[in-house]
Amino acid sequence: MSLFSIIKSTSDLFLTLTMLLLSRSLPVGGQAVIEGVLMKGPTKWGLCVRKPDGTLHNESWPSWDMASGHLYKIPFIRGLFIMFDMLKTGIRALNRSAEIALGDEETFGLMEIVTSVLLALLAVVGLFLFLPVWISDLTSEFFSLKGIYRDVIEGFARAGIFAGYVGLIGLWKEIGTVFEYHGAEHKTINAYENEAVLSPEVISGYSRIHSRCGTSFLLVVVFVSIVVFSFIGDGSIMWRVISRFILLPLVIGISYEIIRFCSRSGIFGKIIMMPALSLQYLTTREPDLSQIEVAVSSLALALEEE
Repeated sequence: MSLFSIIKSTSDLFLTLTMLLLSRSLPVGGQAVIEGVLMKGPTKWGLCVRKPDGTLHNESWPSWDMASGHLYKIPFIRGLFIMFDMLKTGIRALNRSAEIALGDEETFGLMEIVTSVLLALLAVVGLFLFLPVWISDLTSEFFSLKGIYRDVIEGFARAGIFAGYVGLIGLWKEIGTVFEYHGAEHKTINAYENEAVLSPEVISGYSRIHSRCGTSFLLVVVFVSIVVFSFIGDGSIMWRVISRFILLPLVIGISYEIIRFCSRSGIFGKIIMMPALSLQYLTTREPDLSQIEVAVSSLALALEEE
């Protein structure tokens, strides 16, 4: 097991966890991958990737019918299962896109996979759980703040760290390309939902901002975590980090229900989510026509009848 293999697979998984925040759910959702786009339709996933020779690689596979599952009908629980399904599919699509676009056919054994998952989870916990708590403690001690003020600082520190992280990795050319495909995905779905002609030229005129983008999930998580974590009270930094980790599924479940409510509430829901839309200017970039072509092909696969 080489150190390079561990670092590479860990970075791929960490990128998938990040892009998971940028994906969307029903009725049509998607995710940017390496040189391509993954789309989810009513019954299948569609993946389209631009190959090194310029041609398109298309493939699809059945999706889990969440609406027919009993767990999907349980509020606050269904969000966790949906995220798990999207994470599993996102990793699969990201690995496939790397194989197709980069010719990366290296396979990893069980030990490499387990090590990569542990390192990626450790990075997520350290960056988005431990660091915000530490910043909150330092700030609160300096200004002699307690209670809800400490939780508010922690929440906004978490949002700031995520925004800074996305802005920083966006300077990396390869990630910038992924953000362009994310913009192509948004434009394509905006055109589709407005019943426009799905040609790259027409789609390019639509906005790269979408009201259901999962980037808004971050802002919801921030406010939900402030409320939920406020019930824990003060304690050692280790206790607060552990409690955040334990309560994370509850925060995710509540946040999903809020997103779901807003997506079905028309203008009212859009107004509530409007402050979060500005975050999409960090996670999307203007795509070219060839990237939009990839998104259109992916959507066609996802909507294709059996």
